[in-house]
Amino acid sequence: MADSLGRRLEQYTLKRPSEVLLVAIETDGQPDEVAIFKGFSSSLMNPTAFDPDVPVVCDRATVLSIDRLESPYNPNDPRYIQKGISWGEFQALLSSVGV
Repeated sequence: MADSLGRRLEQYTLKRPSEVLLVAIETDGQPDEVAIFKGFSSSLMNPTAFDPDVPVVCDRATVLSIDRLESPYNPNDPRYIQKGISWGEFQALLSSVGV
């Protein structure tokens, strides 16, 4: 069975530990922004499940855009690698790291 959307994004950050992903999504009509770093995801707008094995980005989510940042993430001084990546564009990066 293929990995879920959220798991794929988390796996990407395990393979690229010097990056943080900020993912803008919409799930069931509700917007969210999710930070993903070293295999873990956390919502910046909504409560995050206590269990770290539960990805915040579910398969029902629509990815609006993805920003790649250098870690460590500092919201007061973000260091962008790339901004506003579409899901289609990001899938090529996932493939490049074998996710």
